[in-house]
Amino acid sequence: MEQHEQVTIAEYQLTAEAFRAGTWEHDVSQNRDSLVRFLPKNPGKILDIGCGPGRDLVAFKQQGHTVVGLDATPAFVEMAKQVSGCEVWQQSFLSLDLPGETFDGIFANASLIHVPRGEMVRVLQDLQRSLVPQGAIVMSMCRGDSEGYSARPTGYRYVCGWEYETLAPCVEAAGFEIVNHYYRPPGVRFEAQSWLVIVGRKTAIGKD
Repeated sequence: MEQHEQVTIAEYQLTAEAFRAGTWEHDVSQNRDSLVRFLPKNPGKILDIGCGPGRDLVAFKQQGHTVVGLDATPAFVEMAKQVSGCEVWQQSFLSLDLPGETFDGIFANASLIHVPRGEMVRVLQDLQRSLVPQGAIVMSMCRGDSEGYSARPTGYRYVCGWEYETLAPCVEAAGFEIVNHYYRPPGVRFEAQSWLVIVGRKTAIGKD
């Protein structure tokens, strides 16, 4: 495992309970709905990558989907299993071991922000291969052009910011057609929208 992953996971592990309390009520239904809209079948099988404590696993399961979680932080894996009753895999983004053509959709809500810029296409290719034909992905990414460690009172998280113009070529190079993109939170001026969301659909033939 890369050092930046170890550092980031350690910070999440240390603050897992506070993270759950601070994020459980965040309303990301817009992002979940965007994924469901483009699933090749509904209900479908969804991979929630970077599932954290399991908030969205619960929401998708309540909608009737079959959901599998994935997270690299041990505390989150246990939390997500307990609260959702779903299968949850402990894997890091740079060392994914996913079954091929299994999922109808992948939900990556504020998780792939921890992938270094130079690794993004490779990680997205791993995810693309795990989707069924015409499978969908939703990526919520923090905006900006910075990359590196974000200092926190309890440690560091490695974070990479993106804009549509920089991320879209990576998504397309990994074998996705971009079918929608938007900015969050809704209802505020563009400059204050700190999150970029891209919705992609697996193309018939991915680019290697």
